[in-house]
Amino acid sequence: MKTGPREIITPFRPIPLEVPEGMKPNEFFNSTENLQDLSQNNGLLSNPEHLLMYRKALGHSNEFDTSIIFNSSKCILNPLGRPVRRTQLPEQTKTVWNRMNQIMIEYMLEKYPDPADALVLAGEASLDATWPLTAPGVPSIRMLHNHFIVFNMEQLRNAEMADPKNPNLTDGGQNNLFQAHMRTVYRTFFETLDLKILKPVQGSDSQIQLTGYPQGLPSWEIQGGVGMLKSTHFWMEYDLILKGFLDFYRTFFTQVSTRNAPIHKDPFFPQQIEETLLFNNDFLASAKKVRDMCIHDAKYANAIRWQPAFKQLIYRNDQGKLIVTISQNSIGNAITELLGVVVRRVPDANAYEQTEPALIEKLLEVRQRLINADLGDAIKTQYWD
Repeated sequence: MKTGPREIITPFRPIPLEVPEGMKPNEFFNSTENLQDLSQNNGLLSNPEHLLMYRKALGHSNEFDTSIIFNSSKCILNPLGRPVRRTQLPEQTKTVWNRMNQIMIEYMLEKYPDPADALVLAGEASLDATWPLTAPGVPSIRMLHNHFIVFNMEQLRNAEMADPKNPNLTDGGQNNLFQAHMRTVYRTFFETLDLKILKPVQGSDSQIQLTGYPQGLPSWEIQGGVGMLKSTHFWMEYDLILKGFLDFYRTFFTQVSTRNAPIHKDPFFPQQIEETLLFNNDFLASAKKVRDMCIHDAKYANAIRWQPAFKQLIYRNDQGKLIVTISQNSIGNAITELLGVVVRRVPDANAYEQTEPALIEKLLEVRQRLINADLGDAIKTQYWD
């Protein structure tokens, strides 16, 4: 079978919401009003830590698809002041967040034990307002959330091939920038992190054979498998991967912005930055290349994300091993596209309703596990008790 990214069609029930005049859809869909509607119509569970589990009304997959969002829209009204990554969460909230993640991933792997039948993934997204200031939606799209998704492999095998030049699949050139010009220093920097549970893997060891993705991203195997998700040490290492990425990204674009700039404020690994990055010719030469392009190409400069935006993923590979990867994406590509799955959503209430009962049954089942673990209280909607 030919290897390459796949594009699947996912039907959804049209959302009965009217976007207020003068607002862009992406502004409204991240507003407090819409989040309240999300909770009332699609909310599954909430807890005192402001973590909200909900059914994805515009889902990626109708096999299994849910999200947990850190809903700070009412307790932090300034959109630019809201936490957007796990390193910014209060410690107690992060502990609850990690326990919820562990239970969700364990449930998906239990329900779908064979990697030949199901592609299982859980991905965290940072929705920083880091694209050009003139772009619509910048003030509002700022909310930390995790996706929990299962794709039917038979559907993926029968799906049409996606366009490999799709900018979301190519990471908008950002992936090429890091991997083509700074591959060695990028991996060397990550190797300085103190990882015991996460083991670096490359190439086919991390890729989904059907799609050939992820491509060019640093990846790590979770030694010990799903059982390690119950260990606080794993989640500490999961945080180290994110902190390392943030330091690398910030250091690079600080140098792009200002030649020979000092280390950015509040680094996680200042010694590694100084020794591994700021004394590396390839790293600084790449920064100069981007800086020169910004000076001479206004369109290119306007597309730069000066602050880090990332997607961090736990997924199961073809051999049944759990893999962690992180994307230095410069554009708003979907979490699924890191694994070569492009989702085309189409409004089709009848088609969606055929899959809805089985989907809701699984969502309510995993919700009960969270309730039993004292991780929240059930939310009643018109679709479930």
